[in-house]
Amino acid sequence: MNFFLETIQVLLLSIWYNVESLVYLLLPRKKKNVAGELVLITGAGSGIGRLMAQEFAALGTVLVLWDINQEGLKETARITKSRGASRVHYYLCDCSDKNEVYRVADQVKREVGDISILVNNAGIVTGKKFIDSPDSLIEKTMEVNTMAHFWTYKAFLPAMIANNHGHLVSIASSAGLIGVNGLADYCASKFAAVGFAESVGLELLATGKHGVKTTIVCPYFINTGMFDGCQTKWPSVLPILNAEYVAKKIIHAILTDQIYLLLPKSMYFINALKTILPVKQGVLLGHYMGAFNLMDTFRGRTKKQE
Repeated sequence: MNFFLETIQVLLLSIWYNVESLVYLLLPRKKKNVAGELVLITGAGSGIGRLMAQEFAALGTVLVLWDINQEGLKETARITKSRGASRVHYYLCDCSDKNEVYRVADQVKREVGDISILVNNAGIVTGKKFIDSPDSLIEKTMEVNTMAHFWTYKAFLPAMIANNHGHLVSIASSAGLIGVNGLADYCASKFAAVGFAESVGLELLATGKHGVKTTIVCPYFINTGMFDGCQTKWPSVLPILNAEYVAKKIIHAILTDQIYLLLPKSMYFINALKTILPVKQGVLLGHYMGAFNLMDTFRGRTKKQE
């Protein structure tokens, strides 16, 4: 195709895609039916993982729950069974260990079947300044928050590609879009998770596997206990998010094949500003929004909460 015709095609399609996007904002998107789908959620023993499992249970899915907390897994399994999940399977799995991920994944495929919705949710945070963070904790952060996604994709994506059907969900963070003072290793791990998910999504499109969807979730702090102690300067603009609300929004994004979900909505605007403002103005706004002091009162999740 020559330059002129291809350029015209791009311009016309660009207009159409923008109109389509506006229509989606005004009209509710049709939700897909996930009844009977095999859903695997990592970090399902508590927090957002448990809440997402409850939401999926009510939709008639088959649940596969992973966590390192056996008591938490048992409780999530009990709750989801009472919420209508057709079947619930749970497995102890340390997602930071590649060999364990592959071993448990093989067990899941033998005992349950091929996963069709994979939710990479497991995550940890050290909450320490970079220079004060022990090497072992930095490595563990990258292993859980980033590398685990590589291994779960390697384990379950081939079947999705073969069937041209599936959904990959990455629970990342707004800290995977904008750097935060006091969260160097966490931000690095979440930036990597976002980039990885975006790249795999593009690989799927390039190879014509349009039936395998991707959703990347980037929420602000959530009241699950993981970021206990953190305070937000302007809660009307950047509130600490309610966990139940976030879980429902994530499930809605999955059911409507939404590629990016940023929470709260102000994060779309803040993220856009980052790309167009001068660096010094960005730093000024960061101070104004309290981004330099978010972690000053960080306590994190206690052992009892875990």
